[in-house]
This record gives sequence, structure tokens and C-alpha cells, in this order.
Amino acid sequence: MRLTPGTRLGPYEVLSTLTTGGMAEVYRARDTRLGRDIALKVVNEALASDPELVHRFEQEARLAGSLNHPNLVAVYDFGLHDGAPYFITELLKGETLRQRLSRGRVPLDTALDWGAQLAQGLAAAHARGIVHRLYLIRGLAGAR
Repeated sequence: MRLTPGTRLGPYEVLSTLTTGGMAEVYRARDTRLGRDIALKVVNEALASDPELVHRFEQEARLAGSLNHPNLVAVYDFGLHDGAPYFITELLKGETLRQRLSRGRVPLDTALDWGAQLAQGLAAAHARGIVHRLYLIRGLAGAR
């Protein structure tokens, strides 16, 4: 589901598109109640028509929203917009990993630090019984 700037989902107003992927679109949006920018992720229309996926998405949003750790993105809210599930997270500042890698190799000490932070975040989720699911998507690992 493509949203345009100015579209509102309850108290959230879409400001711009951040990225589009195979499963969802992510937007910079504004929480008009709290006066802060947030990230809004909306599952694409094709996947939103699958009730099992919508149910799983809602369960995972609840679980992710129960976590609180400096190496995990905070989930603030979730809901449905025109039948498509969405969730609201904190908006992270900075460049993406893809953008950073396009500038060249990452120094080993930096890569090790990032790996340690990633491991700490995963350990916090695993300690709560939450395991990140990997979804096979077309073109990944030879899947067609």
C-alpha cells in the first residue's frame, strides 16, 4: 500500500517515503499527539490479504513492543489501515548499512563493535523467548 505525504493513519501523518521492499513500505511520519517523528511500516497489499500473515504480524508487533533494550528499535504502536497492518517504531537517525558500505570497507574494530551490539540485542530478545524469523523471499538464497 503506497501512502503519500499528508496521509493520516489515526494520529500519524505521513511525511515522506524512507524505503520500499518486497514485504512493506517504510515512511517517515509524525506522531501529532506527541510531536515527534517516527517510522511507519505498512505491509504491502498483496501480503495484507493473508489473514494468517496479518495475525502473525500483530503477534510479532506485540512481542517486539514488549522489549526494551538500547540495541533494539522501540515499537510504539500497531494497527490496521484499510486492511493493511502497520506498526510504529522510533525513527533512527543516520545512514543505512547499505549507504555506509557504499563508501568502502568498514574498519575491523568498527565491524566488531557493531557485531557485539547486534549480539547483545539478539540476546535480550532471546532471553524473553523471542526468536527473529527469517522469511524466504524471491531471489534470496536461490529461492524462485
